[in-house]
Amino acid sequence: MGEAAAKVKSIFIYPIKSCRGITVSEAPVTSTGFMWDRQWLVVNSKGRACTQRVDPKLCLVEVNLPDGAISPGWKPNKNSYLMIKAPGMDDLKVPLCRPPQSQTCDDVSVWEWSGSAFDEGDEASKWFTNYLGKPSRLVRFNQELETRHVDPNYAPGFRVMFSDGYPYLVVSQGSLDSLNEILKEPVPINRFRPNILVDGCEPFSEDLWKEIKIENSTFHGVKLCARCKIPTINQENAVLGGEPTETLVKFRSGKVLCPDRKGQGKVYFGQNMVCDDVHEGNEKIIKVGDPVYVVKMLTSYNDTST
Repeated sequence: MGEAAAKVKSIFIYPIKSCRGITVSEAPVTSTGFMWDRQWLVVNSKGRACTQRVDPKLCLVEVNLPDGAISPGWKPNKNSYLMIKAPGMDDLKVPLCRPPQSQTCDDVSVWEWSGSAFDEGDEASKWFTNYLGKPSRLVRFNQELETRHVDPNYAPGFRVMFSDGYPYLVVSQGSLDSLNEILKEPVPINRFRPNILVDGCEPFSEDLWKEIKIENSTFHGVKLCARCKIPTINQENAVLGGEPTETLVKFRSGKVLCPDRKGQGKVYFGQNMVCDDVHEGNEKIIKVGDPVYVVKMLTSYNDTST
């Protein structure tokens, strides 16, 4: 395998889409992302996804899982809850065990996908309605009945739950450090909401990683991550600013990286990835400190997908 190119520095899971993430020391790998990642979603009265793009207050919603919930083979019981907190709100407990007669919400939509999802009930609906100031419901992805495929132009056959587009987002500490060196006010990694933060490689090395191996899991780089407005939202106070995007435009835009391609107005930071050979009964875990081996690497940005 040769020498490791980097090591895993941090692992992040975001149980509710667009809400605050959880830092963990290890996480089971699944084909749709880390266990528990983006299984839940807040929707408006029309069933459309609520995200920080429109509701930046979601970044202040803290989510916690029970002790041991990240362990392989862990199963919830009647006393297992997703704990949800936010400023000015009472704590909300959402059972991890679904009732036998779970209600469903039809016409739930995330970007191009629409389908049904489990409704987490009136108490959760009231909580998010009060917090966001508009009719809202909390729903959970229905893995038994629904399938949400990633863009087949980039990764045919792969699936996600409520992630924006792909199961995994990898960013390097070197990339963040390189950006912070030229920002007037440095930003933390939570602005970019990665799943895996690696350290020890050159800045933006991850852009050219076509295939990497972490422990016994193989990840494929499928597309540079085009950034929306969320990195400009301070995740500690929900205040919107201009940075880091204003600076990133100068050296991380499509115009700079791939001047002969479409998407010149987009800004890129991080690599979207998928993980293959993951199926039931074939538990895989990655841990903080695991070495990252590059199996295949692209030679230039002209070879990347954007």
